[in-house]
Amino acid sequence: MMKIVVLEGFTLNPGDLNWEDLYTLGDVTIYNRTPDDQIVTRASGAQAILSNKTRLTRSVLEQLPDLKYIGVLATGYDSIDVKAAREKGITVTHVPTYGTRSVAQMTFAHILNLVHRLADHNHSVQSGNWSKAPDYCYWEHPLTELDGQILGILGLGRIGKAVAEIGHHFGMNIIYHDTQPPSSVPPSWQAVSINTLFKSSDILTLHCPLTPETHEIVDIHHLKRMKKTAFLINTSRGGLIKSRDLAEALKGGVIQGAGLDVLDQEPPTADHPLIGIPNCFITPHIAWATRAARERLLKTAIENLKAYMHGKAIHVVTP
Repeated sequence: MMKIVVLEGFTLNPGDLNWEDLYTLGDVTIYNRTPDDQIVTRASGAQAILSNKTRLTRSVLEQLPDLKYIGVLATGYDSIDVKAAREKGITVTHVPTYGTRSVAQMTFAHILNLVHRLADHNHSVQSGNWSKAPDYCYWEHPLTELDGQILGILGLGRIGKAVAEIGHHFGMNIIYHDTQPPSSVPPSWQAVSINTLFKSSDILTLHCPLTPETHEIVDIHHLKRMKKTAFLINTSRGGLIKSRDLAEALKGGVIQGAGLDVLDQEPPTADHPLIGIPNCFITPHIAWATRAARERLLKTAIENLKAYMHGKAIHVVTP
């Protein structure tokens, strides 16, 4: 019987999903979280590991001679040394499509919050300001209509396309930059250079993978190309943004605001440069975490493992 170890099960399933189908595949042990110094001990003897953010480095993999399969409980797999795994004959799979609509939805949750400042206006009302107002309405921040605005998308993969479709239905004009342009897009969506993307976007949203080329691509030089009225959204990877540069841009009025679901350090330190800035709205990496998306993630992760056990591995990651 295959020994299967889930190194971090809590974020995927804090108790509202069912592991039952996984238990049918072998001898399963599930840990809510696994600190780095316990990875080898807990995974010892396992033929299969399911994990997300736990760092499976070359050094760790070399201490797990029985390991044959790693199932990443996410789309991104930068926590795994995929090259070392391949050299050791370990199959690595991921779940590529489970959260597309949920992440696109969160992207627009941030956009709509920024253009209407919903949280701020609710706080104002709850603080009694409406009760004291001389008029039947008031607003404490500029209100922006999305119709006619330019939505810039860095990375037009599945999520980028889903975001563009939503933006199109709001009447926004879509521009995008992608080093691997999609084969088919609506004729009204315009491919532009990276500099034009930053310069022209009223709202710029990031949907590209984190690679050496995209690491901290949003730095002060690119931020200074943006409109002072522009908003920046990131529901992709925190490392795409140079945090101190964005903090400087937000405090200095270089751009109007930002909505972030990811940071370069997670969880962040209390003194992280982007925490405490009034025009920077941060959610704790939850764009992926709707129940529907987590159900799809768990189901696909189990299907991936089943396919591997039957000698027909799917969703295999290549180094």
